[in-house]
Amino acid sequence: MPMAPTTASAEVREFWRERHVSTLTTLRPDGRPHVVPVGVTVDDEFGIARVICSRGSVKARNVRAAGPEGAPVAVSQVDRRRWSTLEGRAVVRDDPESVRDAEDRYAERYRRRPRENPQRVVLEITLERRLGMP
Repeated sequence: MPMAPTTASAEVREFWRERHVSTLTTLRPDGRPHVVPVGVTVDDEFGIARVICSRGSVKARNVRAAGPEGAPVAVSQVDRRRWSTLEGRAVVRDDPESVRDAEDRYAERYRRRPRENPQRVVLEITLERRLGMP
């Protein structure tokens, strides 16, 4: 079940708009975690997070391997004593509209366009749980 938008305080929302490097944790087919630094965006409703990556990356392959129901994942960021983890289910989106939307969101949060990548896909995460900051 997706998180309700009201579950994120103004402080948490602002934290996820600030410019931070985050981590994404996916699960390999053997169950071991794969953790990598990523840029992540969260929509205003706090229902969807997005990570852009290459089609053949380990993170994209791990999400695809989970099948159509999506893969359990977590995105996290830390800034000194402040931290937040968002958990949910990820699917890979490769249609041009989804990729363009995710690139625009990335550019807004990180104040720069992502490098050109014709192999780009989006890991779209339906958020289900939040840990950390109140």
